[in-house]
Amino acid sequence: MIVVTAPTGQIGSSLLGTLLETGEPIRVIARDPARLADHVRERVEVVKGSHSDAAVVDEAFAGADTVFWLVAADHRAESLEAAYLDFTRPACEAIEKHGVTRAVGVSALGRGVAENAGYLSASWAMDDLIAATGVHYRALTMPTFMDNLLWQAGSIGKDGVFFAPVSGDRKAPTCATRDIAAVAAGLLLDRSWEGVADVPVLGPEDLSQNDLAGIMSDVLGRPVRYQQVSMDAFRATQRANGWSEAMAQGMVDMMLAKEAGIDSAAPRTPEATTPTTFRQWCSEVLKPAVAA
Repeated sequence: MIVVTAPTGQIGSSLLGTLLETGEPIRVIARDPARLADHVRERVEVVKGSHSDAAVVDEAFAGADTVFWLVAADHRAESLEAAYLDFTRPACEAIEKHGVTRAVGVSALGRGVAENAGYLSASWAMDDLIAATGVHYRALTMPTFMDNLLWQAGSIGKDGVFFAPVSGDRKAPTCATRDIAAVAAGLLLDRSWEGVADVPVLGPEDLSQNDLAGIMSDVLGRPVRYQQVSMDAFRATQRANGWSEAMAQGMVDMMLAKEAGIDSAAPRTPEATTPTTFRQWCSEVLKPAVAA
């Protein structure tokens, strides 16, 4: 039995599509099961609730041998520890109680490079918490997701501009969430690996924000430019959108680490290189989103 958390998100929904093709028994934890597609809901066991809830993960992990773990951090949390570690502790207790054998988690690149990298540091602490249960664990370590740009699809389509607080000419890897899901599926279906390790997922190329703008311009057939904003302005935007001070600062600290090059810490190997190019992603994902 494989348990999938966050099954209606970008990674989880893609992951489910792959797992369901295999015939493996699947159980999902969903706050709102109605958000699952009908054909998915008919083929999986559903435990309703939050995977931060001890009773929910206790029910979901019973009889399971493998878990996919993804924390969708609460932007209103009082601290990064609350958003990542307190959220994950009930799952760790359930892993130990029910003897879950393997877990695959969504984490971040750069462990050991920076002392304070905000969300990244919280992800690494979460990895340590899970690994301390004794479960065989693989942390998927990623740079920025291509799909994060979907939050700015309106601005890209209407005004031809997207924003971030990092330098326009700094090259770094980016990856597509569907490739993350594919790597996760491979690990969840493979019962042979043991121990604890990071698994970098780097996409196929290193690109700057200006490179991204050029590719978007080509694919969308209209000019798109990148606009760097200050870290203070970036923080103020998060606060204006209802983020707590701690979570907004955690995002700023992460962006400062990215500006310092933390996403380039992992070597690009054939195993870490995933197939979806940014141009392909723009054609197949961004362009329809902008049109909509």
